[in-house]
Amino acid sequence: MSKQFETKAIRQQLERSQYLEHSTPLYLTSSFVFEDDEDMRAAFAEEKERNIYSRFSNPNTQELIDKMCALEEAESGVAFATGMGAIFSTFAALLNSGDHVISARSVFGSTHTLFTKYLPKWNIETSYFDVNIPETISELIRPNTKLIYAETPTNPGVDLLDLEQLGAVAQKHGLILIIDNCFATPYLQQPLKYGAHLVIHSATKLIDGQGRVLGGITVGNKDLIREIYVFSRNTGSAMSPFNAWVLSKSLETLAVRVDRHCDNAFALAKALEKHPLINWVKYPFLPSHPHYQTAKKQMRKGGNIISFEIKGGIDAGKRFLNAIVLCSLSANLGDTRTIITHPASTTHSKLTAEDRTAVGITDGLIRLSVGLEHIEDIKADLLNALEQL
Repeated sequence: MSKQFETKAIRQQLERSQYLEHSTPLYLTSSFVFEDDEDMRAAFAEEKERNIYSRFSNPNTQELIDKMCALEEAESGVAFATGMGAIFSTFAALLNSGDHVISARSVFGSTHTLFTKYLPKWNIETSYFDVNIPETISELIRPNTKLIYAETPTNPGVDLLDLEQLGAVAQKHGLILIIDNCFATPYLQQPLKYGAHLVIHSATKLIDGQGRVLGGITVGNKDLIREIYVFSRNTGSAMSPFNAWVLSKSLETLAVRVDRHCDNAFALAKALEKHPLINWVKYPFLPSHPHYQTAKKQMRKGGNIISFEIKGGIDAGKRFLNAIVLCSLSANLGDTRTIITHPASTTHSKLTAEDRTAVGITDGLIRLSVGLEHIEDIKADLLNALEQL
């Protein structure tokens, strides 16, 4: 029987034990025992699927992977301790010395550091393309290019890339396409349908949705996942069973949570767009967004992230944050609580103004992760802060 998204998120679970529990129990064990020598031999020879050690696999981790694969319509997956663990392990497993990567310039700061500081140690080069001119990707392809990597929507500028277009380029040139789907979640967008080979999530964000645990996951093509799994198994980046259990339970409410996040964000974006102290607002489902048609094509709703630019530059951004009362000042996102950051004075303050401009971070840019509070309370807090500029 074909199941809808919400049903898959709830009913994709482990087989019940002899106790017939309704909710999946925690399997807090570092290792597993064997019936006899033959059972142990067959397990280590990988002649049968068998839990051996929780760094390799665990029932709770497997349930989370199975759910995420069902929701992303992926063949296989691997879970990691953090989102950056998923990103690094995916790159490290698939790339060899001498390979070349093409990436969108607008990526998470730690991902940018991997490309510019660490991968070059192993003779792996990265070329960036501007998210606003993705047609330049083909010009960057070299004989040693291995993969294309992108976030959509991007962090923190909330720009979008056309997944169908990226998939066509990857297919034409025989490249691996990897998409960070953290901002959208599988509820809003499924990149594998558009030609992506792998999808990565920082499960710390909307997958958990309540700011409790860290986690990362990569899902997609089973042959590529096999390489990533072997790397993960040998390098120790495994997710803990407890975090997997929490995240699996979180997925059961993902759709209803993200619906509310999106409704709040859309209403707030429309209100902010009219404010005289704001130069512009970027939200995927606003008709004014430069990639609005792309958003409508590949996303169910617009997500929970808004970026906007207040007048007055860095000083105004600082004053705005200091005037916030209800919302949280934090570097996280995707929480039940609305979170505000001013990248130019905080998370990206170490970058030069030129480097910030290159990734779309202006001095007055505010990134807003809209939570689940009542929309009128969020709106009142923001408008009150704007009045004090």
